[in-house]
Amino acid sequence: MEFAPSSPPVRPESTARVAIKGKRLGAPRLLVGIASMVGLAMLLPLAYLVLRTLELGPAQIVETIFSARMLQVTWNSVLLAALVTMISLLISVPLAWLTVRTDLPWRGMWSIVLTLPLVIPTYVGAYALVSMMGPRGILQGWLEPLGVQRLPSIYGLPGAVWALTIFSYPYLFLSLRAGLYNLDPALEEAARSLGLGPWRTFWRVILPALRPALVSGVLLLSLYVLSDFGAVSLVRYNSFTRAIYIAYQGSLDRSQAALLSLVLVALTILLLVGARTIQGRHRYHRTGSGAARRQRPIKLGAWRWPALLLCVAVAGASLVFPIGVIVYWLVRGLGSGEMVASVWVEVVNSVYVSFLAAGVAVLGAIPVAYYAVRYPSTYSGWVGRAAYLGYALPGIVIALSLVFFGANYIPILYQTLAMLIFGYTVRFLPQALAMLRTGLLQISPRLEEAARSLGLNRRRTLGRVTLPLLRPGIWAGAALVFLTTIKELPVTLLLSPTGFTTLAVEIWSATSEAFYARAAVPALLLVAVSALSIFIILGQEERAQL
Repeated sequence: MEFAPSSPPVRPESTARVAIKGKRLGAPRLLVGIASMVGLAMLLPLAYLVLRTLELGPAQIVETIFSARMLQVTWNSVLLAALVTMISLLISVPLAWLTVRTDLPWRGMWSIVLTLPLVIPTYVGAYALVSMMGPRGILQGWLEPLGVQRLPSIYGLPGAVWALTIFSYPYLFLSLRAGLYNLDPALEEAARSLGLGPWRTFWRVILPALRPALVSGVLLLSLYVLSDFGAVSLVRYNSFTRAIYIAYQGSLDRSQAALLSLVLVALTILLLVGARTIQGRHRYHRTGSGAARRQRPIKLGAWRWPALLLCVAVAGASLVFPIGVIVYWLVRGLGSGEMVASVWVEVVNSVYVSFLAAGVAVLGAIPVAYYAVRYPSTYSGWVGRAAYLGYALPGIVIALSLVFFGANYIPILYQTLAMLIFGYTVRFLPQALAMLRTGLLQISPRLEEAARSLGLNRRRTLGRVTLPLLRPGIWAGAALVFLTTIKELPVTLLLSPTGFTTLAVEIWSATSEAFYARAAVPALLLVAVSALSIFIILGQEERAQL
């Protein structure tokens, strides 16, 4: 494996294109066409925002962009994303290493447990945080007999950082796990044979080799933080999403909210360009011959107990704490005689649409990822960036844009299941794309060249060589889309067919009316269903390495 750009005189092109130049001049037309269609479909919300913003006029647009309010909202959002990303890196890197490369006790169980915080909606997690640690919350009630009359405020930046970190670090954790699974153990062995110790091997060899996974995970996490609405609203932190929501609610003229959303899109583009610059044109696949061997677990020895303590601490803060608060409200509600309604229809609906969204998103992301990685060019780069844009937009913006297009141009699809699945796909396709891109960057294109030289056509090479090697990324991408779809709220509220309810809608309906005990049962079922899905998906990820 190499970590430096290709040496002159080879031009900075992908290995695949350089090696087979003369036999294949560029990407297949069918691949370019499908990838372009996916990219264009992801741009529909952007078209809506542009149309709305142009209603303001040039002078008002410039005045709004450079206003003190806009600058403050931008700073708040950037600061929040930076803090959440840095803390998540400190959490995710050691946890991914422990659960993939070491003999950590019960590491299969920890792989599932440490991913589960991803299934808790941010509005539920933030409410648990506020109700436990906020003014007159549960914790203050426990401490009042000891003389504690007031706890430090959880509102604002501290609460937003806490809530978003503990419920979104699994984005980075899953990306790093997929990267570590694809890492060739020969790299580490070669470094150790040259005299490098374990720490120097990790910093000088392993961590640089994980750059695709790090960049993809950080990108997903940053975009998620920028687009989150539930947590920042409940802790009253004025980021872009909260400002956009207030603009939509406070005025019948949605042009101001559209302009705020466009600034958020511009910030997203800067993130994408920065990620591509950091990624560079390095190669991260194996360049030698032969197949990569399965990695041997590293023995932790005396470090296994501190490692276990780290896992327990993270799981306690991100999983046991919020679930404990939910159970508290359930017990309190049952104790006061409140009836618990059946939500099995909502469970079936949630699983059904999440499964469909995961499948459609992965199918749409495969051609985009393959085109961007195997045929790098200015155009393929823009196709990939276009596919990422929907992830930075709040769900309410995507939903309203599709309502606008559905009601005005394709009424036959308005308030149908197809429109709902399309909305989920626009929102979460970047999650699958990031995982697939990481996997493709770590698969040597020479394996595909060898298959072609043995007489396989493109389709058979893709089916027999590329996709089997890409299975960890496919499962990780499907897991992320499924888990985020099952808890998505704004898209579901605005695009679902009449009478179609999910667990997320039921939870939001109950909490918005302060019926916290009624919200407890669907919240616990949401965690349980998602936990089962993670167990199945991570089990497939493990078997894919055999």
